[in-house]
Amino acid sequence: MPPRKRADAVRNEQTLLAAAAEVFVRSGVDAPIREIAAEAGVGMGTIYRHFPTRADLVVAVYRHQVEACAEAGPALLSTEDSAAAALRKWIDLFVDFLVTKHGLAGAMQSDSSGFASLHAYFLDRLGPVCGSLLDAAAEAGEIRADVRPFELMRGIGNLCIGRDDDPRYDPRRLISLLLDGLSRQHPS
Repeated sequence: MPPRKRADAVRNEQTLLAAAAEVFVRSGVDAPIREIAAEAGVGMGTIYRHFPTRADLVVAVYRHQVEACAEAGPALLSTEDSAAAALRKWIDLFVDFLVTKHGLAGAMQSDSSGFASLHAYFLDRLGPVCGSLLDAAAEAGEIRADVRPFELMRGIGNLCIGRDDDPRYDPRRLISLLLDGLSRQHPS
């Protein structure tokens, strides 16, 4: 087993991953490491100590984003006024993740087996979270009961494609319409 990291080392790594994700969204995954270091408030050596290669950083950011999105589901269910509100907020976080993921996916294309395992990790980790949110909202009578997690996640992912290609396209608007269509108030 690898040695456990000190608490401050874990915090530093989490700060680096959050900063890298922000920079990737803003500037793409090919952004200079110095931009990530500046965002995180650390030296470039600190980044290379944690992540010796850009690929290591990309994979770590991807996993960090998946975990943050997965952990948000149960937290939102316990704090929001309704399961449907928790589902909507989680989907908003999921969309934020997808915006980052598309850039990360492009960076991973040179290592298709590595990307395939990350995609499986993504589905295995986020599918059950989405399912729990859907089940809670359906049990509360807030949405229709026949929505499957994979279909919803895939549909949202497809709506996010092309976001950067045309400034007139707003995937969040279409996602909102999709979610409105899940409501029990609409005919099945």
